[in-house]
Amino acid sequence: MGKVALTLVIIGALNWLLVGLFEWDLVTAILGGDVHRESSWVSRIVYILVGLSGLYCIRYYSVDDVRTRS
Repeated sequence: MGKVALTLVIIGALNWLLVGLFEWDLVTAILGGDVHRESSWVSRIVYILVGLSGLYCIRYYSVDDVRTRS
Protein backbone atom coordinates (compact mmCIF):
# COMPACT_ATOMS: atom_id res chain seq x y z
CA MET A 1 0.00 0.00 0.00
CA GLY A 2 2.93 2.33 0.69
CA LYS A 3 4.21 2.15 -2.89
CA VAL A 4 0.73 2.87 -4.28
CA ALA A 5 0.39 5.92 -2.04
CA LEU A 6 3.89 7.08 -2.98
CA THR A 7 3.07 6.71 -6.68
CA LEU A 8 -0.11 8.78 -6.34
CA VAL A 9 1.70 11.50 -4.39
CA ILE A 10 4.44 11.69 -7.02
CA ILE A 11 1.93 11.82 -9.89
CA GLY A 12 0.05 14.62 -8.12
CA ALA A 13 3.24 16.53 -7.43
CA LEU A 14 4.43 16.19 -11.03
CA ASN A 15 1.05 17.43 -12.22
CA TRP A 16 1.45 20.51 -9.99
CA LEU A 17 4.94 21.01 -11.42
CA LEU A 18 3.45 21.09 -14.92
CA VAL A 19 0.79 23.54 -13.75
CA GLY A 20 3.44 25.72 -12.14
CA LEU A 21 5.81 25.74 -15.09
CA PHE A 22 3.46 25.63 -18.07
CA GLU A 23 -0.04 26.27 -16.64
CA TRP A 24 -0.98 22.87 -18.10
CA ASP A 25 -2.87 20.18 -16.12
CA LEU A 26 -1.90 16.63 -17.12
CA VAL A 27 -4.61 14.91 -15.07
CA THR A 28 -7.31 17.04 -16.68
CA ALA A 29 -5.78 16.37 -20.10
CA ILE A 30 -6.08 12.62 -19.49
CA LEU A 31 -9.53 12.67 -17.87
CA GLY A 32 -11.08 15.52 -19.87
CA GLY A 33 -11.69 19.17 -19.22
CA ASP A 34 -9.93 22.51 -19.59
CA VAL A 35 -6.21 21.77 -19.36
CA HIS A 36 -5.00 25.35 -18.98
CA ARG A 37 -4.97 26.96 -15.53
CA GLU A 38 -4.32 30.60 -14.94
CA SER A 39 -2.51 31.09 -11.64
CA SER A 40 -0.83 33.91 -9.77
CA TRP A 41 2.94 33.87 -9.67
CA VAL A 42 2.85 33.05 -5.94
CA SER A 43 0.69 29.98 -6.46
CA ARG A 44 2.87 28.93 -9.38
CA ILE A 45 5.92 29.03 -7.11
CA VAL A 46 4.11 26.79 -4.62
CA TYR A 47 3.13 24.39 -7.42
CA ILE A 48 6.75 24.24 -8.60
CA LEU A 49 8.06 23.58 -5.07
CA VAL A 50 5.53 20.78 -4.54
CA GLY A 51 6.49 19.31 -7.93
CA LEU A 52 10.18 19.38 -7.10
CA SER A 53 9.39 17.70 -3.79
CA GLY A 54 7.63 14.95 -5.74
CA LEU A 55 10.73 14.44 -7.85
CA TYR A 56 12.76 14.16 -4.65
CA CYS A 57 10.36 11.51 -3.32
CA ILE A 58 11.14 9.21 -6.24
CA ARG A 59 14.22 8.14 -4.29
CA TYR A 60 11.96 6.41 -1.75
CA TYR A 61 11.11 3.66 -4.25
CA SER A 62 14.44 2.08 -3.37
CA VAL A 63 13.36 1.75 0.26
CA ASP A 64 11.96 -1.69 1.15
CA ASP A 65 9.18 -0.27 3.30
CA VAL A 66 8.09 3.29 2.55
CA ARG A 67 6.38 3.58 5.96
CA THR A 68 9.69 3.37 7.85
CA ARG A 69 10.99 6.64 6.34
CA SER A 70 10.15 10.00 7.84
